[in-house]
Amino acid sequence: MKRALQIGVVVIVALACAWGLRRAFTHHRGDIATAVAQSGDFYVTVNVRGSLTPRRSVEMDAPDITGLQITWLAPRGSMVKAGGVVARFDSSTARQDNDAKTAALRQAQATLDQAVATARIADQQDALDLATDQNGVASAQLDYSKAAILSPIDGDENKLALGMAQEKLKVEEATIASHKASNGAKIASATRLRDKAQADLDLVKRQLQEMEMSSPIAGVVNYLTNYSQGYLNAQAFKVGDSVWPNGTLAEIPDLSTLELLAKVSEVDRGKVALGEPVRIHLDSLPELQLSGTITAMSSLAEADFGSVWPPPQIFRLIATLDHLDPRLRPDMNASVDIITHKIPNAVSVPTAAIFTVRGKPVVYVQQGGHYTMQPVTVLARNPDQAAVGGVSAGARVALVDPAAPPSPGGTP
Repeated sequence: MKRALQIGVVVIVALACAWGLRRAFTHHRGDIATAVAQSGDFYVTVNVRGSLTPRRSVEMDAPDITGLQITWLAPRGSMVKAGGVVARFDSSTARQDNDAKTAALRQAQATLDQAVATARIADQQDALDLATDQNGVASAQLDYSKAAILSPIDGDENKLALGMAQEKLKVEEATIASHKASNGAKIASATRLRDKAQADLDLVKRQLQEMEMSSPIAGVVNYLTNYSQGYLNAQAFKVGDSVWPNGTLAEIPDLSTLELLAKVSEVDRGKVALGEPVRIHLDSLPELQLSGTITAMSSLAEADFGSVWPPPQIFRLIATLDHLDPRLRPDMNASVDIITHKIPNAVSVPTAAIFTVRGKPVVYVQQGGHYTMQPVTVLARNPDQAAVGGVSAGARVALVDPAAPPSPGGTP
């Protein structure tokens, strides 16, 4: 019993000394950073990383023309309106073809006009010859009708003359039919040549129009990678590059369909659900805070091949933005807070203000010139803030341990 009492006295003295030393360092020090406990709705969040991505994007393909070479491009990342010019190609060869095809069309049209005129003249001559032969047959028939009052010899001569006139008329009719067929064939051939020349000219004119690529929608220009010089020398298309026919040159994302694509770790996947709100903080626009709602989540995990090995398993989620800002661009990185729970009328302090003493959370509340240790209950914790019980709103709490001795530089 005596030894137990001695041990108890030693423990009590040690605790008293420790408490006295802590009290000695809980006086007011001007170099201690503090914060004020806030009151209001506390949102429990899961923080993830994500980026903006368009739900709809339009690819722009080069025309079906060989030998294309870029002579002008709209600046990469610039805004273009619907119908605005994105790229121009060298049109010198097409213009030369246009002049040659125009001359060929004129020649073909002249050949057709000549064939039509020749056929018209031949038709007129054939009509005159046909009328002459028809008159000859009519005259011979008239002479043959006088056989009753003429001698037999004259009657036979008139009959023979009538037969010859009829045969001549048949020959003329056959000749006219031959002329019509021949002239028709010549006109048809000249017409086909004229139509082909017209089609060739129309093709060249269409190619000239396609030497300017216009954007079908309003958006931001993003040029794709050109691998024509090899994989190691691959870079985005630029002025002077050659483009293969129907090759994809650029991509125009629809800015009105921007949404957030984020990655959620396996640990946090069970904490989030569809329909939960999100707060988005863009790295490039820190003054802008966006809000949205989770609308889709992947059901299967996938490996995230990044800088960490082995690659962690992640889930993808998509959030629809409530409002779009005109400054938003695809691939903008962001820090995303997924709001999983709301604690109304909670008192919150910075997580840096919570310390652990003998296994329990405490804060140091400033009271006059001293800091008093105050046990608290942590209701919820975020990376920067925590909802606590046991502290009144408006209390000023220390962000460093007041009992810890200051560093040589003056900062605790």
